[in-house]
Amino acid sequence: MGFNVAIDGPAGAGKSTIAKLVAEKEQFIYVDTGAMYRGLAVYFLDHGVSPENEGELENACEKIKMDIRYENKVQQVYVNGENITGRLREEAVGNMASVCAAVPVVREKLLELQRELAAAQDVIMDGRDIGTCVLPQADLKIFLTASVETRARRRYLELKEKGVACDLEEIAADIRERDERDSTRKTAPLKQAADAVLIDSSDLSIEEVVAVIASLCREKRKTPN
Repeated sequence: MGFNVAIDGPAGAGKSTIAKLVAEKEQFIYVDTGAMYRGLAVYFLDHGVSPENEGELENACEKIKMDIRYENKVQQVYVNGENITGRLREEAVGNMASVCAAVPVVREKLLELQRELAAAQDVIMDGRDIGTCVLPQADLKIFLTASVETRARRRYLELKEKGVACDLEEIAADIRERDERDSTRKTAPLKQAADAVLIDSSDLSIEEVVAVIASLCREKRKTPN
């Protein structure tokens, strides 16, 4: 049985960045569950699949094969043999993934693979419900959050650096809407697991958050089951 670390939290809290750095530091396999959902979302968008039509989603899921590979130490996501990694951060893809993640048939498509990976290897996963639903028996659970203002500012600066025109207030409004949708959905809503360690990164650097989680990992590994 592998050593499992679950990192949950709202959109824009820095989960993926932190998880990747902790994985590198502690020699874990990083399983990007958000990228997996976004990979499905790319397919749904390209094939005009409605997120409100569960029948269409189920049929589409049956046609999708997804692979996660590491090439030159960089994670690549393939859907039906096509590398779609470069599209994963598109706003439309993120919104589609958020909506579809609440649909049971979409979740079941990915859940089995995620658990198989966790059973066989030391893994770290990040998402909205890893500690509560995907890996409820994870050895270490983290709930990573930050204020809406902090998350919006981070996203605003990220987009500006890429030369993308954006509005800070619109980004903040989108984050609030996504938080509400993720936390109130019927299937696996976003919430902090009872045994998760809460980390608010609003006033912490990336390096500080990584150091805290890496320390918790080492402490847990020393503790007898």
